[in-house]
Amino acid sequence: MVQVNYLVVAAVLAAGADAWSPTNSYVPANVTCDDDIKLIREASKTLSDNETSWLQKRDPIAAEALQSFIHRAMSNFSSSSFVETLFANSSTVPKVGIAASGGGYRAMLSGAGMIAAMDNRTDGANEHGLGGLLQGSTYLAGLSGGNWLTGTLAWNNWTSVQDILNMAYNESDNEIWDLDHSIVTPGGINIFKTGSRWDHISDAVQAKQDAGFNISLADVWGRALAYNFFPSLYRGGVGYTWSTLRDADVFKNGEMPFPISVADGRYPGTTVINLNATVFEFNPFEMGSWDPTLNSFADVKYLGTNVSNGSPVNKGKCIAGYDNTGFIMGTSSTLFNQFLLQLNTTSLPKFIQKLATHYLTDLSEDSNDIAIYAPNPFRDASTIASNYSQSIVESEYLFLVDGGEDLENIPLVPLIQKQRDLDVVFALDNSADTNSSWPDGTSLVATYQRQFGLQGNGMAFPYVPDQNTFINLGLNKKPTFFGCDARNMTDLEYVPPLIVYIPNSLHSYQGNQSTFKLSYSTKERIGVIQNGFESATRGNLTDDSDFLGCVGCAILRRKQQSLNATLPSECDQCFTNYCWNGTIANAAVNASDARASTTAILAASAASGSESDSASGSATATSSGSSASSTHTTKTKSTKSKNGAEMLNAQNIGLFSIFAFVMNFL
Repeated sequence: MVQVNYLVVAAVLAAGADAWSPTNSYVPANVTCDDDIKLIREASKTLSDNETSWLQKRDPIAAEALQSFIHRAMSNFSSSSFVETLFANSSTVPKVGIAASGGGYRAMLSGAGMIAAMDNRTDGANEHGLGGLLQGSTYLAGLSGGNWLTGTLAWNNWTSVQDILNMAYNESDNEIWDLDHSIVTPGGINIFKTGSRWDHISDAVQAKQDAGFNISLADVWGRALAYNFFPSLYRGGVGYTWSTLRDADVFKNGEMPFPISVADGRYPGTTVINLNATVFEFNPFEMGSWDPTLNSFADVKYLGTNVSNGSPVNKGKCIAGYDNTGFIMGTSSTLFNQFLLQLNTTSLPKFIQKLATHYLTDLSEDSNDIAIYAPNPFRDASTIASNYSQSIVESEYLFLVDGGEDLENIPLVPLIQKQRDLDVVFALDNSADTNSSWPDGTSLVATYQRQFGLQGNGMAFPYVPDQNTFINLGLNKKPTFFGCDARNMTDLEYVPPLIVYIPNSLHSYQGNQSTFKLSYSTKERIGVIQNGFESATRGNLTDDSDFLGCVGCAILRRKQQSLNATLPSECDQCFTNYCWNGTIANAAVNASDARASTTAILAASAASGSESDSASGSATATSSGSSASSTHTTKTKSTKSKNGAEMLNAQNIGLFSIFAFVMNFL
C-alpha cells in the first residue's frame, strides 16, 4: 500500500509579486489604463485570445506528458499503434480536464489525495496510482472546498500535495493547511494569537470599506481562509491578487493546467439558487459566464472599475487590486458564511463575537450573505439575447454565491464547453449527499438536467441515472465512466466529453467527515488524503490491477470513435467493467444512504458551531436535497422551448427554493 507519509518535496513555495495590489494591501486602488480599453468581451462561443495563446504553450507539454502516461498505463496491452498515430498529429491529441468538488475541508483533503494519485511528483503514484495524468491535463477546475485545493496548488507556484504534506511532517513554520485549530480560533488556547489574527482581518476589511468599496461577510471569510492557504505571505497574502498568476513563470510557460474557480450568480432581489442560476468561472485572465443569461467575460485584473458596457466611466482610469486571491477563493465557498453566522452563539472571546455581530447586523439588513462585486463589471453589457432576463447587467452590483448551491457541486460546466474541446473529464466527487456523508451522484444528475433548462443552450452532458441507481448499483463506491459511446448521444447539441466519475469512498480511513469540521490534526489530514488516493486508484490498484489501463482507454475513447479507429482489445473489457450501461435500479435505499434531511443538516451545523475547534470530530450528516428522482426524461435539445428563456427573471426563480437553503450546507 502506498504510504502518504513518504511523499517527497517536489516544488518550492513561492509567489510572484509584480502583479500584487497597487497598495500592497487588501484595499484596491486607482491605476492608469488605456483610454480605449475594453474590459469585457462577448463569450460568443470562443475562448479569449489570452487563453488561446496560453494553450499554444500548454498543449505540447501536456501532450508529451499524456502520451507518457498512456504508454505506461497500457504497457501490458496487446497494441499501442493507435496511441502512436494519435500523438503524431497535434490536432488528434486527446485533451483532459479535472474537476474537484466542493465539501469543505473534507473535499479539499480527499480531493488532494485524488490529485496526488495523478501527480508524478507523488512518491508511489507511478507505481500504485495514476501518476502523470495531472501533468497531461489541460484544465483543473475547483469549487468551494475543491477550489481551496486547486487554488492552493496553483497560487503557491504550482506546488504539490506531496510538498504540503512534507511541511506537516517537518513541522514547518509556514505550513500550508495547518488545520490543527479552527479558522475561528486559529491560536487555539492562545487567545492573543487569535485576537491578533482577527484584528488584522477586521482592519483589512474595514480599510476596503473606508476606501469606498462594498464589503460583505465573504470578505471576512476569504481573509480568514487565506492564512491557511498562503502562510508564507504577509498576513496570508493580504495584497496577493488572482491575476498575479499571469506573471508566474510556471503558468506563463504552460507548465501547469489552466486553473478555474466556479461560483453561482444570484439574481438581484432574490435569495434563491437553482439550475437556472448563472454559473460564473474565474480563471487567471477573466471572470464571467458562458450562460445565455450573461454571455460575457470581464478582465479579472481590473475588477472594481466602474464601467458601462465594458468601458471605464472615467476614461483612462481603472481599479486594480480588487481581485484578492483569498476573496475569490472565498467567493466560491460562501456557504461557510452560514457557519460564521453562528459565531455570536458560541463561547468565543468577546472581541470575535463583537466582530461577528457587526457583520450579522449588516446581514440582517442588507442580505450581505453573498460576495458583492461592485461596481458590477457587466453593467450595461449588450451581450444577452433579448429573450433572456437582463437583470444581471442592469444591476449596480453583482452578487455571487457558493458554486455548489445549484446542486452542481462538481465544477463541470466550464469543462464541458464545446469551445474547450475536451475528450475526457475526471469528476472528483467529495460531496456529502447521504445521511452518512458520502456522495450519491447528485452533482452529475444536476448537471445532466441543466442542459434541458433555460441555461442549457449550447450545453451537452452525458446521460446519467438517478441517485438511487447510483447507490443501488454501487456507482458511488468506485470509479464509473459515463458517456462511453458517442453514438448514443446524437440527440444532444454536441458530443460531450466522457466523464470519469471518481467518488469518495471508504478504504483505509473514514473520509466522510463533516463539511463543517473546521479543524483536523495532522493524523486526520493524512488519513483523509490517503483515503482519497485510494478512492482514485481502486485501492492502490489492488482492487483491480487493470484499472490504470482502463483509464487510458477512457482517455482515448472519443478520438478513437471520431476517427473510426480501433483500440486495443483489452479496452472492450474495460468498458464492460466501468461504463454505465443504462441500467436503472431506482428502488428505495436504506436510511444511511438516503439524502440527508434539512433537520439533520441544521443539527450538524449547530453542533459544528459549538465544537468548531475540536480536532476529533466524527463524520456527521451535512448534505442536503430531496428524495432522489429518476433522470429519465423525454426532453431533447430539439424540443426545448427557446422562447421560454424570457421567463427567466427574479420572479420565477423559486423552483428549488428549499434546495437553495439546504445547499448552503453541502
